[in-house]
Amino acid sequence: MSTSPPAPSHYMMPPIGYVVSDFPDKFGVPRQPGLAPAARATLVLTPPYDDPLAVRGLEAFSHLWLTFVFHHSPERWSPLVRPPRLGGNAKVGVFASRSTHRPNRLGLSLVELGEIDTRRGVRLTLIGCDLISGTPVLDIKPYLPWAEARPDARAGFAPTPPPRLAVHFSKEAEAALAARQDADSLRELIRQVLAQDPRPAYRRGAENRTYGVRLRDVDVHFRAGEEAQATLLEVLDLVPA
Repeated sequence: MSTSPPAPSHYMMPPIGYVVSDFPDKFGVPRQPGLAPAARATLVLTPPYDDPLAVRGLEAFSHLWLTFVFHHSPERWSPLVRPPRLGGNAKVGVFASRSTHRPNRLGLSLVELGEIDTRRGVRLTLIGCDLISGTPVLDIKPYLPWAEARPDARAGFAPTPPPRLAVHFSKEAEAALAARQDADSLRELIRQVLAQDPRPAYRRGAENRTYGVRLRDVDVHFRAGEEAQATLLEVLDLVPA
């Protein structure tokens, strides 16, 4: 009776490319793809995977699955994690979550494909990307809505999208935006990122605490407003990073 050879204990998976995005740091990155469509990102394929033949026909698909590595997360992992959707206190199993602290640090992201540039290698413009700059990408697969969109599926402790907070810009923040050529897109990016409340769950009750999130080339300083029990975030100023 024949037996299959044992599976290797380790697999070598070199990145096929790297992401360049509006998120230089992991704090403030949307916790799921598509929540900040104003976010700009490019996937740059590296040799030998930057052959235009490798993406022939990809333009026919509107969305892509990216398999990537949470390269800013520690290599250690825990069987229990604290999902932000549960307030950062309740614990669930790591395989019942989308935590970055995973055994192999693998992530899966669904992004919209904006453009394919093959003039010098391969560069894919991504829309709604939730990955920080420098993220190594291991694979690309086209998204098939007829097979992978299941509206009747159960979503556990995250059955609905996260609530969105109102975002207010101070006069100082508006003045800083007015001096930029990308004022409109940066304002919308700030609004979309802060509306998801990137503050750590265990600190959301702290009053008058100022936070900072780095987007593109600026540090955005913000704090919780006083209206409706801190359901409003105020952008205080924008400081060059």
